[in-house]
Amino acid sequence: MNKDILHKVSIWTLFLTIVFSLSCNAQKKFDSIVTGKKEELNSVNKLVKRVLKGKADDFKTELIPTEKGKDVFEIDKKGDQIVLRGSDGVSIASALNFYLKNIAHCDITWDGTNLNLPDPLPLPDKMIRKETPYKYRYYLNYCTFNYTMSWWNWKRWEREIDWMALNGINMPLALTGQNYIWYKVYKSLGFTDKDLEGFFSGPAYFSWFWMGNLDGWDGPLPKNWMKSHEVLQKKILERERSLGMIPVLPAFTGHVPPSFKDKFPKAKLVITSWLGFPEVNILDPNEPMFTKIGKKFIEEETKTYGTNHLYSADIFNENTPPTNDSTFLNNVSKKVYQSMAVADPEAVWVMQGWLFYFAEKFWQPTQMKAMLNAVPDDKMIILDLYSERFPVWNRTDAYYGKPWIWNMLHNFGGRINLYGLMNDVAKDPSSALHNPNSGKMVGIGLTMEGIGQNPVIYELMMENVWRETPIDLNTWLKDYIWRRYGKKNVDAEKAWNILRQTVYADTITAGGPVSIITCLPTFNKDPDYGGRTTKLAYSPIKLLKALDYMIEAHVNLQSSDGYQFDLVDITRQVLANYASVIQQQFAVDYKKKDITSFKKHTQQFIELIDDLDRLLATRKEFLLGRWLDNAKKWGTNENEKKLYEKNARDLITLWGDGDEDSALPDYACKQWSGMLVGFYKPRWQQFFKVVTSAMEKGSIPDLKKFEEQIKKWEWAWVNGHEIYSTKPHGNPVATALKMYEKYAYQISQAYSNADK
Repeated sequence: MNKDILHKVSIWTLFLTIVFSLSCNAQKKFDSIVTGKKEELNSVNKLVKRVLKGKADDFKTELIPTEKGKDVFEIDKKGDQIVLRGSDGVSIASALNFYLKNIAHCDITWDGTNLNLPDPLPLPDKMIRKETPYKYRYYLNYCTFNYTMSWWNWKRWEREIDWMALNGINMPLALTGQNYIWYKVYKSLGFTDKDLEGFFSGPAYFSWFWMGNLDGWDGPLPKNWMKSHEVLQKKILERERSLGMIPVLPAFTGHVPPSFKDKFPKAKLVITSWLGFPEVNILDPNEPMFTKIGKKFIEEETKTYGTNHLYSADIFNENTPPTNDSTFLNNVSKKVYQSMAVADPEAVWVMQGWLFYFAEKFWQPTQMKAMLNAVPDDKMIILDLYSERFPVWNRTDAYYGKPWIWNMLHNFGGRINLYGLMNDVAKDPSSALHNPNSGKMVGIGLTMEGIGQNPVIYELMMENVWRETPIDLNTWLKDYIWRRYGKKNVDAEKAWNILRQTVYADTITAGGPVSIITCLPTFNKDPDYGGRTTKLAYSPIKLLKALDYMIEAHVNLQSSDGYQFDLVDITRQVLANYASVIQQQFAVDYKKKDITSFKKHTQQFIELIDDLDRLLATRKEFLLGRWLDNAKKWGTNENEKKLYEKNARDLITLWGDGDEDSALPDYACKQWSGMLVGFYKPRWQQFFKVVTSAMEKGSIPDLKKFEEQIKKWEWAWVNGHEIYSTKPHGNPVATALKMYEKYAYQISQAYSNADK
């Protein structure tokens, strides 16, 4: 055979080999996709069974293609079966949720669920098809992992992941189990367990440890916790991915242990301090070890948890950079991204845009561009964290070309109040989507600091996922009431129309008002308490009118879980507002030196706290005992149980410790049964005792001394072990009716007199 023929045969053989190889790879990739889709179908079928139990067989699920790369779902019928189709597990779950809400008139929320399904189940009149204009539907804030999720077990996480899928979430932040990755990385660098003792915070403070704000607070962290939460994170990620979600995992931002300077004395460290907490060491991004550690972290994380190539990293979180030099900022950003990309070339940096709002004066266009332009546009996604109130995208040319996500922040510290921006949430996502200046808006999401409050606002926000037009609130609210309470009710509709115009039209406060009850005792009206306020953005007498209508509705709605929660919550808010009236009455009594009236009004104030506690004890959502008990359940021995209980108590009270002034006392204040009579009531009682004693002597009370003493008492409470009920007591509706009968008239009189 001559050389030319041999050469042609070789080329042809090579060509066939390449084709065969590509074909095999394509087949493997196709098989992988098919296997993944089958897994999603299997996973969502299990979700349907968890949600509907005995009714699950009435539903059939099918997969369909995406629509121009965007997710889609359909609701159809085949004989007596309801067919749910979707482009992935999340889309099919969303189809189920749409059916439950709009056809079966049922509702699933954190706080009150109506799954009284009609029998037989209604079939859709015609096929329903919905497409989402958003590639990403993001969920969670670093802070949510502590203000709400500190003590969650798998059972609670499973419920939340179901909720996420039902509501179209496909891009959840996934931080659980991160500490054990850090532990293994730093151990590989030669650090001992002793070296790391002062590094890991206690379980209630992980969010701020992860963001590089503090070291070791309320620790040291037991290794048992790290191992158990590595197992938990694997379950979380497996379930999220099985439904088609793409979890966002953490990356390295330079936060190193306090002992780093001893282990690597030549390494350059940047020292930061957050809100007066002890200093934290941040490794200079220019140090070669920065990329080395970042690479190690991603590799270890991927080995343990796998990856979807999305990584969260927040630098300068509520800390001002050491310089506004654009070269420095560009270099820092570049190094953070490179530390991801060197381990994962497909890495995409997902960054919270909070710093651009929080330190707005620092982050001028030059500084923002320097930081953002250091990373390729397709390798970074910005979370516009507070879009419903203080958007940043519309003053930065939509983050200068970076893909970004519109988010509702709404809640701070997991605080309990009726609050929201209903009109804005109903129209602003659509408005931004169609704004010619919104650049690369690729999604919407939820970035609240705490969940388990104001379910209506979150239901409304997630209504935007499968539409691109504004929401008609008049129609939507009536449908919401129907599905939440299980039936239509004119009085409930009247109540919600008032709620919409009062508590849910609050454009004044950030995160809603707190109650004077949860503030450090004072005579001041509407004290500015660490950025929190008791000021109301509405007339409180109008809220009382909403309660009037809700009370009227109880005859027809009292068996509804959602109605029971809402009745308790609205009554709670009315009484919490009224506390400010009584507080100002005894403040006037003190000023007038009228000790008889002072004693009368302070006793009314204490009685109000007792009544509020009794009201909240009727619902499981408002129990301090559950929070503390869930913390202790993670302990494998008495020392661990005590540590976790202390963490749980500290976060919702002092936030810091008893030795120094904390910048965040009562930031995460809770209007909970047990909390009211166990913490706030005795704090006020001690204040009244000091003032009454001084008034009886004709002297001026030493309130500075009181504040010093009360700090010691608060710290003792943080370290205490009193037992609080973990189960609700009493009938929610009957108790709310008693409170209404007792207080409605005197509240209306008090507000009328104030107006006069």
